[in-house]
Amino acid sequence: MLKKSIIALLSVIVLSSLTACNTTRGAGEDISAGGQAVQRAAQ
Repeated sequence: MLKKSIIALLSVIVLSSLTACNTTRGAGEDISAGGQAVQRAAQ
């Protein structure tokens, strides 16, 4: 019983970590695209 609970908890942690990485990467891409738009506007 305890072993199943630990495995379930670790699974949730791993899945949430993967989701956070994807979210962070997406935010970085958005910021990069915004910076490029500002550079184009400044030219």
